Amino acid sequence: MSLVSEFLGQLTLTLGGGEPSYPTVVPEPNFDPDKDAARIETAIKTKGVDEHTIIDVLTKRTYNQRREIAFAYERRAKKDMISALKAALSCPLETVILGLMKSTSQYDASEIKSSIKGLGTDEESLIEILCSRSNAELQDIKRVYKELFKKDLEKDVAGDTSGDFGKLLLALVSTTRDEPSSVVDNQKIDDDARALYDAGVKRKGTDVKAWIAIMSQRSVPHLQRVFERYKSYSPYDMQESIRKEVKGDLEMSFLTLVQCFENKQLYFANRLQDAMKTKGAKEKVLTRIMVSRCEVDLKKIRQEYKAHHGKSLHQTIAEHTKGDYQRALLSLCAGDD
Repeated sequence: MSLVSEFLGQLTLTLGGGEPSYPTVVPEPNFDPDKDAARIETAIKTKGVDEHTIIDVLTKRTYNQRREIAFAYERRAKKDMISALKAALSCPLETVILGLMKSTSQYDASEIKSSIKGLGTDEESLIEILCSRSNAELQDIKRVYKELFKKDLEKDVAGDTSGDFGKLLLALVSTTRDEPSSVVDNQKIDDDARALYDAGVKRKGTDVKAWIAIMSQRSVPHLQRVFERYKSYSPYDMQESIRKEVKGDLEMSFLTLVQCFENKQLYFANRLQDAMKTKGAKEKVLTRIMVSRCEVDLKKIRQEYKAHHGKSLHQTIAEHTKGDYQRALLSLCAGDD
């Protein structure tokens, strides 16, 4: 099976949950897949490889358009484009471009698989993905994970995590979260706020099971109201309570959930800032967010970044990266606010 068939197949990008999207990568209006395929073929054949052309084409096309380019390339060159790109490029640019050749769900599924395979688990990556995706996105990731790896995501997560941390991730992956409702149930909001308080700050020791149930099953708009109501019971807000009550991976998971419920794009903006606050960017985190969010909400992440960190995301990426990798990320950023 060619890599084109494996990764591009019949899978399509699905934005879940009816959430509004704020992409920086949008469909090219004058799209010609055959012309783009010819440009990619020439760029790969060029002595030394013409990375600039590869970047300029593939970072300015949506996943569905890249998919058409890949099939046009295969018809033209009699070989699959992903293999050709993999042979022509080197890291970290290769990681960005190959990531763009997957749908958002395929990319997330692959990142999860990478986080749990082999010795040791990359808990930070696992938390970022599973705690920030909507119910519909998680359902799509589970479907794609099964198609790509012939395994159930639930079983792999269960086999690689343990304790309350594992229980929380499994509760999220089970996708039992309520859908948003136009009806505001003030009694349920009050009950949940009190239950969170009673299970944590009010008592000695934390009833983590109660926290997991509420945070994995209630709709996001409901939880936003619950956290506001929670302040009338607790001397601490929800994030402060989490920091006082639990530690380690469980703390990071609950904090990620709450931050995403309150402002998901700010969460990612802060993740990007953390990835670039020291000399030399954490390329894995930076690449994953830029690739996974460019067709979802990167424009709004960019706005939150500027509002909260005093400089543009474009400027910060330019300061902490270099070469073709920098060129690709700045193209995905698509603007200097």
